[in-house]
Order: sequence, then structure tokens, then C-alpha cells
Amino acid sequence: MNRKLVVFVPHKALDTVRAALFSAGAGRIGDYSQCSWYTEGTGTFRGGEETDPTIGTRGVEERTPELRLETLYPVERHGEVIAALRGAHPYEEPAFDIYELVAE
Repeated sequence: MNRKLVVFVPHKALDTVRAALFSAGAGRIGDYSQCSWYTEGTGTFRGGEETDPTIGTRGVEERTPELRLETLYPVERHGEVIAALRGAHPYEEPAFDIYELVAE
């Protein structure tokens, strides 16, 4: 059974985050490896008083170009994939979603 990971990354971090996810076991579809998809968008956020934002200033709403990165991973690799994501991502609190996939 696979899960889909969707994570939002700044442009300069795309290859680093992808490499970490692939090393942790993500991105395989059949006999293909390093499979992912990404598209551009704009992320918004405002850091609280206790934050140390990578981009912008705490207490100020920021708007920054980001990429929405999607890839698959086997459910048994969940811990490794999420640890790799957190280790490679430059944000203090990376935003990500996980989707359970239905087997065909």
C-alpha cells in the first residue's frame, strides 16, 4: 500500500528535498524510480512571536513563491520518509499533506 506525500518547498530547496525523499524510499512506481510531480504557487504565512522564519519576518504576513511537490511512498517507509522530509526542508515548520491511496 502506498501513500502520497504533498509538500510545499521553496524553489532552491526542490532538489535537496527530492533527493532526501528518494533516499528514504519515496518516488517508486513499478520499475521507475525518482518519480515526482511539482508545480508553482504562492505560499502565505505569518510567524508568531516565538518563530524564527526562514523567509520574512515574524509577525508580518509573507507571500512567497513555492513549489507543490508530490511523490508516493510505501506505507512501511512512513517514518523514514517524514524524517527525511523534516531533515532536508529549510522551513522551521514544513507544510505537508499525506493521502492514503486505494489499492486497485
